[in-house]
Amino acid sequence: MAGPLNIGVLLSGSGTNLQAIIDAIGAGELPVRIVHVVSSRPDAYGIERARAADLPVTVLDRSIYADPEAADRLIVEKMRAAGAEYLVMAGYMRKLTPVVLEAFPDRVLNLHPALLPSFKGAHAIQDAFDAGVKVTGVTVHLANEDYDKGPIVAQRAVVVEEDDTLDSLEERIHEVEHELYPAVLRELAEGRVTLDADRKVHIA
Repeated sequence: MAGPLNIGVLLSGSGTNLQAIIDAIGAGELPVRIVHVVSSRPDAYGIERARAADLPVTVLDRSIYADPEAADRLIVEKMRAAGAEYLVMAGYMRKLTPVVLEAFPDRVLNLHPALLPSFKGAHAIQDAFDAGVKVTGVTVHLANEDYDKGPIVAQRAVVVEEDDTLDSLEERIHEVEHELYPAVLRELAEGRVTLDADRKVHIA
């Protein structure tokens, strides 16, 4: 098995997916090393999770994002200096500019709480629940300049139960996220993920 794979994590909120990755690494289940964490918000609880795991953290704020490309240049600088091979968006609520995407071509992962291409955007769980769908889920994809539209790496379905509330559905979707993201990272670390000429992802 190849590895460890050096990753940088981008977050904006509670950092539960960062924690899932940290826990999988700690359990010896994931040949990955988190080399740097960037938070887009100084009040994100994910910062505390990163510091508790002794991970280096860069904390940005709204003023820095007044120039999105300048903010992204800072992210690239930090991640390259740390030796990141992939960037992992874990609840990162800022749209990345080409500054990052071109620095890490086809090496930026995003997690979306729906089965893309359905229910794009920041309110995917709410939108799926309101639409009355019977199945939704989780998507891991490569980020590109089109929001929630990059090549799909993996998906896992979540059945919407008759007695689901928005909160219960959200909880089960997050449980799947915490399983699927480390699984995809393991496949990347093992060199099993490839992108063909038609920009479709294959997993050996």
